[in-house]
Formats: sequence, structure tokens, C-alpha cells
Amino acid sequence: MGITKLANLIHFDAPESMCNKEIGDYSGKIIALDTSIVVNQFRSALPSHLKLSPLTGLFYRTLTFLEHDIKPVFVLDGRPPNQKRAVLEKRAQSTGWNSLQSSNTVSNFKQDCLRLLQLMGVPCIKAPGEAEALCAHLVKRGTVNAVASEDMDTLAFGGTVLLRQLNAKKDSEVKEYSLPKLLEALQLTYKEFVDLCILLGCDYCEKIGGLGPSRALKLIKQHHTIEGVMEHVNRKTHPIPPNWQYKDARKLFFETPKVDDPVLAWSEPDEEGLVQFLCKERPLKEERVRGRMRKFHESLSKRRKQREVDEKMDETRQSRLEDFFPATRKRKAESAAVEASSGRKRSKMK
Repeated sequence: MGITKLANLIHFDAPESMCNKEIGDYSGKIIALDTSIVVNQFRSALPSHLKLSPLTGLFYRTLTFLEHDIKPVFVLDGRPPNQKRAVLEKRAQSTGWNSLQSSNTVSNFKQDCLRLLQLMGVPCIKAPGEAEALCAHLVKRGTVNAVASEDMDTLAFGGTVLLRQLNAKKDSEVKEYSLPKLLEALQLTYKEFVDLCILLGCDYCEKIGGLGPSRALKLIKQHHTIEGVMEHVNRKTHPIPPNWQYKDARKLFFETPKVDDPVLAWSEPDEEGLVQFLCKERPLKEERVRGRMRKFHESLSKRRKQREVDEKMDETRQSRLEDFFPATRKRKAESAAVEASSGRKRSKMK
């Protein structure tokens, strides 16, 4: 679920913190992805083929990223926090499984995803807890350039750059969110922003009844903390949940994942291994996998050649400018003298 209606609030109250881009704009960038969110997109699209459709979707989407020279890093969920049990139980029931069946199915499927990604030469990391929290941690540390997720709680976890709709469509508009710009636009500290997200509604606790985004933002700006809001809110119109566990939710958002810095490495996809896994052990047709891999190699080769041409054109332009405006020793000396003189004048003016 992420953070309820946070995207709408940003759209109306902080539009300057987001911008639209194309998937090609992230060429050469390292992008962290919450594997479960990617998989669930395909699972919900084709629920009648639960074992195959998410794997094939993950296969095709990863190749699209690699074709655009995006370096994906997939992050797997670890043990979910106790605060999320109720949400997970609801999700399990919506799929027709009980919690035990869901747990076993997810565990087996994680192994399949891990094997697929290894065959594709893409790094995969297991988080100690929530994958989204680790993704946010990686972008905060500068290990990756951005997090690609449809859940807005990446921002609540402190992720500085969030990408939504980084999908397989070439003409898609990617929405990029900047947390520093968002805090500036809303005139909130990060701690105040986390409390706002809890008031809006998150996966880890209930929310104050009847409290919409605009009202929640106004109250946080006035009172700065959830405790301050609770003192001043009208409890008849906005009932506070009994034994409200908002402090535990706040702690989860602030908590730093206890992991070592990952060693990230990418390699060429293992086509024969992929055929064995998807076609021999799974019912995907071999011609589909072979055909997509052929298209992948052709597309990647074309992009690399185009990049070489662009780089040579840039070098040619630069050399022509230098020929037209030769930086002679005399000119360099004159330029240095002008800069020195300018510096002296500025110092006198001070």
C-alpha cells in the first residue's frame, strides 16, 4: 500500500518536487528495485499463471532495463516486522491462501526469482527486513542513484530519489520524486514528514479516523508532531485508534538497516542457463526466450554503437572549437593576468 494519498498531496501541494522523465534518461544509472513490488505487478496482471507470469515478467523487464544500460539491483524482503502482520494476512486472504500457504509460496518463489536474476547477471540482495527500507538506505548512502518503486513509503524511509512507472514501455513517462525538494516545498523537517506519513496511513499501524491529506498537513505544520496533533484534534470527528502503535511505526521508518555495504557486479546474461530454467524446467517456449535474447543483443549493440558515434562527435566539436580559438601561451597568460587583476579589484571593493 505504501503511504495513503501521498502522491496526491505532492501533486497539489509540492509539484516542484517531482518531474517527468523517460526511461532512457537513466542510462548508466544504478537503480534499486523492491523485487516483491515488481513481481506483484505481474502476479495481479495474470493471476491464473501465478508460477510463471511473474518470472517471465521479471525476465522481460530486466532485459529492458539492461537494454537501456540501466544497472538494476534487486532487493528481496527479509523477515517482515510484526507491525505488518495484519496487512500481510489481508493480502494472503485476497489471493485465496492462508498465511502458511502464502509464506511457503513466497519462500519458494523468492528462490526462483533469485535463480533467475543470477542467470541474468544482475545483483540481488536480501534485506534484513523490509526491502523498501534497504532500497532507501542504499540511495541515501549513494550506493545507488535512485529507487524504482510504486510504493511511496520509499520517501518515508528517507530515500532521496524515487522513480515511479519505470516500466517496460519505451514511451512511458517516469515520475521522479526528490525528497529534499519535497521537504523544502512542504516546509517540513524529515521527522515532521514521517509523522505526516503516519497520519496519512501506512502499513504499520492504523490512522486517525476522518483525517484527510490537507488537514493532516495543516496539523503537522501547526503542531510539528503526532503527539501535538493528538492534543489539539477533535476526537469526536477524528477518533484516535485505541492503543495506537504510531511510535512503533515511527521507529521503523527511522531505523537504519543493519547490513554491510554490498559489492555490486553485473555480467552478461547466461542464455543457455535461462533456456534451461525457463523452458526445460518451466513451460515457457524456447523460441520466445531465444527471440527475446536475440533482440536484446541487437538492441544493446545498436545503443553502444550510437554512444560511440555521439562521443566521437563531441570530441570532434571540442577539437574544432580549440582550433578556432587556440589557447596560446600568450592568451593563457593574458587570461591569468585578467583573472588576477579582477581578484585584486574585488578584494579592494570588499
